[in-house]
Amino acid sequence: MDNNNSTVNPASRRERGLKFWQVSRRVCLLAATVDISFFFLFHFLGSPILAWINVASVAMYAAAFYALERRQNRLAIGLIWLEVIVHSALGTIMIGWDSGFHYYLLMFIPALCVSSVRVSTIFFLIVGLWSYYVGLDILMWFIEPVQPISSGALLGVHLFNLSIVFAMFAYLSFFYMNMVVSAQRELRKLATVDSLTGLFNRHHGSDLAEKEIARFRRSKHPVAFMLLDVDHFKLINDHYGHEMGDKILAEIGWLIPTQLRTQDIVARWGGEEFLVILPDTGIESALASAERIRNALRSHDWAATTGEPIEVTISIGVSEMCENDDRGSVISRADRALYRGKAGGRDRVEQEEALEQ
Repeated sequence: MDNNNSTVNPASRRERGLKFWQVSRRVCLLAATVDISFFFLFHFLGSPILAWINVASVAMYAAAFYALERRQNRLAIGLIWLEVIVHSALGTIMIGWDSGFHYYLLMFIPALCVSSVRVSTIFFLIVGLWSYYVGLDILMWFIEPVQPISSGALLGVHLFNLSIVFAMFAYLSFFYMNMVVSAQRELRKLATVDSLTGLFNRHHGSDLAEKEIARFRRSKHPVAFMLLDVDHFKLINDHYGHEMGDKILAEIGWLIPTQLRTQDIVARWGGEEFLVILPDTGIESALASAERIRNALRSHDWAATTGEPIEVTISIGVSEMCENDDRGSVISRADRALYRGKAGGRDRVEQEEALEQ
């Protein structure tokens, strides 16, 4: 029975979580640096209230950074949301809509769309953000800035805010693009690789076998197949447990390729069964390779892997592709050779003669 029932890679999930954590920390540091710059800028422009607001903002980002260090991500994100929402409103009300403080609110839109919360919650938050943004815009149609600054200074603040938001959008876009590319790479890996052994899975192994057979028909270069099965694997599982069985399969998944060439293809074919495809290889060379694998497993120090003095052997059936073969028939011949080896005492390499031309 195939033990490969995992559909989600925990390591991938941890990697994405780590990237999110790293980006959030960098955003906190960047935002705090911007607010420190604003503190001195607004003192220079004669707007002390806004200057001291930035001190409070720096304190909130420091608290968010501390929360991220303690992996309190929800608290950290809540503090960042609160700071941006309040700061954008106060900055706009103090020196006017043209200051560009409202631009910072727009950064929440892509962040929400790629978050892990439910779609209905995302919709509610985006509508709330839009309402807040529009409300702030309408408000500034009816009130004058509380502490206006000169038009030249206002233009400078506007361009500064626009540049910071642009830079942060570019950075976040790069992060999201990397995250999507990593997710696509992981999906491709899940579609082709067996998660336990790290070898190709049966589906991808079948596809690669078809490609080698097509190449054989074009070029007439020989191609050989091996079918390998771990001897008495059910007894190992029954006696030592399935976790021990998984350790053995994972170790075999490492051992087999070490005895082969880089161009040889290894796939996990079933629970304890493996398929090896040997391009440009005749039957004699394939038998020699099979013997190397058999001897490598027999002489391997399994106690170092399992912590138990277990003897692990493997039986191997070998066949060579011929004109009358297709994928099913050439692998079936290897399978018949394999079970002839099982019947003959196991820990053996057997070959199945090619069909008549």
